[in-house]
Amino acid sequence: MKPRITIEKENNGQDSDKEALEKLKQGKAALLWRKRITDIDTPVGVMLRAHQSGRGDFLLESVEGGSNRGRYSFIGLAPDLVFKAVGDKAEINRNWLQNHDDFSPVEGDSLTAMRQLVASCQMDIPSELPSSISSLVGYFSYETVGLVEKLPKPKFDPLNVPDMLFVRPTLFLVFDQVTDALYMIAPVWPDGAGSPEEKVATALEVIQNITDILKEPIPSLPAVKVDQLPEIKRAMPPKAYEDIVVQAKEYIKAGDIFQIVPAQRFTVDFPLPPMALYRSLRRINPSPFLYFLDFPGFSLVGSSPEILVKLQDGEVTIRPLAGTRPRGRNSFEDQTLRESLLKDPKERAEHLMLLDLGRNDVGRVSQAGSVKVTDSFSIEYYSHVMHVVSNVVGKIRPDKDALDALFAGFPAGTVSGAPKVRACEIIAELEPETRGPYSGGVGYFSPNGDMDSCIVLRTAILKDGVLHIKAGAGIVADSDPASEQRECEAKAGALIAAAQDAFTQNDILLKQSAKA
Repeated sequence: MKPRITIEKENNGQDSDKEALEKLKQGKAALLWRKRITDIDTPVGVMLRAHQSGRGDFLLESVEGGSNRGRYSFIGLAPDLVFKAVGDKAEINRNWLQNHDDFSPVEGDSLTAMRQLVASCQMDIPSELPSSISSLVGYFSYETVGLVEKLPKPKFDPLNVPDMLFVRPTLFLVFDQVTDALYMIAPVWPDGAGSPEEKVATALEVIQNITDILKEPIPSLPAVKVDQLPEIKRAMPPKAYEDIVVQAKEYIKAGDIFQIVPAQRFTVDFPLPPMALYRSLRRINPSPFLYFLDFPGFSLVGSSPEILVKLQDGEVTIRPLAGTRPRGRNSFEDQTLRESLLKDPKERAEHLMLLDLGRNDVGRVSQAGSVKVTDSFSIEYYSHVMHVVSNVVGKIRPDKDALDALFAGFPAGTVSGAPKVRACEIIAELEPETRGPYSGGVGYFSPNGDMDSCIVLRTAILKDGVLHIKAGAGIVADSDPASEQRECEAKAGALIAAAQDAFTQNDILLKQSAKA
């Protein structure tokens, strides 16, 4: 008798049509999806084919430990809903694909409106799909802290972008780098016009459309003629920042604060497509949080090393990152700088203060006795700097949700100071302009109630052909103003190097075009 081979039929999402239809008829949201195996479609390649500039599309990737690519990457396309807020006034556009200007005011304050939106986007995630699917993706600016703490009114705003902006994609792509699976996911919602059958049919069209796009060749980014490399400009001269450090030390000496993180802004003219910067940045400074968020009128391109707050399976995580040295030219110099960093009393004191603050922030929303430090005083390496990091976790209380967890740790002590509220007050006094997205948070809310966010660090805001970079340094009692100025420059270095690389790649494209 010959042996028989039994091949089980894999669920590639065909059953999701019927399940989505049934849930819609019950007034519930659902996920309609398809799975395909592909080892040739990369997140960047798909983004180049499917992305439409200024539509609200996004790309999220991850590199852990400086060299290990994260398992999942995410693309969101063609949002049907956009939420934005300035101060305590929020607006929502539920007709985004047809009319980008069709915003309506939302009753109540911005945080209440955001909480209601997050709740309205909850749904069951099929067991066959990765749990890290997101229903809303966007950012909170640093100034959002004014919604939960009474702070001086913001000063000059050089960027003029919303304090909060989140999008809900009609198509969500998940790349599994381990199994080479690509999940194409189209959420369907019970609200809005159309019958359940029509909504399922529309979702199927969305998936078919991306399937067709994946068959197309990958286009090159358009080359732009640039006569010379733009110069790096400073929003304030080095002496002005050093004076801020001196004033901050006076507050520390007076006992107002123990530590504070003043920031400054650098700009570079950047006429190239924002995606060109992202492609260079992800190679030059691979980080745990890589993101490209492309909104109408401006884009966020970042490679943040630091969690803001994470909520997964009921566990809250904050991972303080404080204490910095530049990278060495070789492994020997790296080791020497690492030992110097870990032995530096100033850096250790700064990190310990922020580790204690992280414990306190996690404890604000966690069950009694559940807060633990699971990693302390480790070193993580990035392209231009190395950092001291620790990790704090706690079990969230039953009466708290993802937004509670987020704002328990917002803004992070590593970008504000300690005590946090007083540090924020002094930042408002000393810094001459608003921070905008810098030192706020980029992240996503999942349909199952989870949330993941990072601090907006090593991030460029591209608007009107100008690249804006902000960087700060942690100030304690014995800080040296000139050294803190150099630390800001080192932190901004990754973005500046990425911009320079993008111009180099653009020049190569121009030469290739001239030969063609």
